Amino acid sequence: QVQLVESGGGLVQTGGSLRLSCAASGTIRSINTMGWYRQAPGKLRTLVATITIAGSTNYGDFVKGRFTISRDNAKNTVYLQMDSLKPEDTAVYYCNAVGGTYYWGRGTQVTVSS
Repeated sequence: QVQLVESGGGLVQTGGSLRLSCAASGTIRSINTMGWYRQAPGKLRTLVATITIAGSTNYGDFVKGRFTISRDNAKNTVYLQMDSLKPEDTAVYYCNAVGGTYYWGRGTQVTVSS
């Protein structure tokens, strides 16, 4: 089993920045890919960004250079640096880890005010 704990969400104005963190614990050796997804009210959960243990990254189309995902394998932690935030980025952001199965954190709220 893998446990994921997110932190770093909050309220920010348009154009501001936030940095999300997700710490993994448990059966860490099984994890390859970690990443972030988000879900706004009434919408489906969508990909924000993923990163493999080797450092290969993948981003959702809407990111367009505004977000950067990184990973510290020694700390079993993945980060999401979000810059130039827009009101449409408002959502609950969920950490995800893939290791034989999908693991999810409980989510952290990000609210961008206009």
